[in-house]
Amino acid sequence: MTLHADLHRHLGGSVVPRILWRYFQRHNPEMAGRFPEYLEFESFYTRPRNTLDEYLELHTLVESVQTPHTLPYFIYRLLRGAYIFENLAYLEIRYTPYLRTDARLDRSARIEQMYEVIRIVGEASREADYPIVTGQILCMHSRLPFEVNKAIADAAADLPEYVCGIDMAGGDSHYADRLDEIVGLYQYARSRGLKTTGHVYETADGCYPELLPYLMRIGHGIQIPLREPERLRELAAAGQCLEVCPTTYLKTGTLENIYELKVVFDRCFEAGVDTAICTDNAGLHNVRLPFEYENLLTCDAIDFRQLQACQEAAFRHAFAWPHVRPPSTLLERALQNGDPQQEPLLATY
Repeated sequence: MTLHADLHRHLGGSVVPRILWRYFQRHNPEMAGRFPEYLEFESFYTRPRNTLDEYLELHTLVESVQTPHTLPYFIYRLLRGAYIFENLAYLEIRYTPYLRTDARLDRSARIEQMYEVIRIVGEASREADYPIVTGQILCMHSRLPFEVNKAIADAAADLPEYVCGIDMAGGDSHYADRLDEIVGLYQYARSRGLKTTGHVYETADGCYPELLPYLMRIGHGIQIPLREPERLRELAAAGQCLEVCPTTYLKTGTLENIYELKVVFDRCFEAGVDTAICTDNAGLHNVRLPFEYENLLTCDAIDFRQLQACQEAAFRHAFAWPHVRPPSTLLERALQNGDPQQEPLLATY
């Protein structure tokens, strides 16, 4: 049995269509009336969009119902599905906590409420009765003001028992006018000891080399091997990892065919750059992590040797995985020796 790690999954896009539709049927008369039948909701929710911005608008649909009161409901179902259907041993959940606060409050009150949201997500993750190691990545947002984004970084640093890293989300085409500010936010995050990833080089409009020095992992990053492969040696030397989310690029119109990712994987492997295969928004796609693997293999975008290397890289670059090695090694020791504790528990890298 292979156990997996997903390093890039958004809380807003993690709710599978059936769960979200049932929630609307029970608690949201407006959405229930708009989609009385499940199949029409699934078609609306999972269909491809023309652009990344259009695709990201769907997050607002889920953010509006992921309140402090309902978050345990969604977290429980997320982890249940991840354990039962995806064999996940490790999951990093990323989201913008400010967008789960009460919009009726003023800014300072919403910033204060972010801490409650983070604790709720953290405690719900621990109480889900499924043996998955989880960590939160808090997303700063390209459309939020500097004050809020800095507060998100502060919250991440203030709550290390729940948060394992920081991100910048909101569509990478919107970074250009605020690039100096975003660089400053990442410098501040690093100064507070935070681990970092960021949505860059996802689309042709999101190529910002100025951000790369501040990132430990690169959210998507596929435009580097596609458009600027000369940078790959620098990424390898820095030990950076690309978080590749295959289905996303079809849903956003970034790529026309998954086979186009073969160039990404081949060039990364040739240059020694680690890649982790992730789901990004498993609910919006209705595609779970094992099917991402299968789709890549079926389309000949990757081979089994490369797939295994990506699976191992995911654990190696996980921000909160507490062990030196992936779970397959621990399981093998347990089966052969009956003593999994012979494996050192705490990671040293």
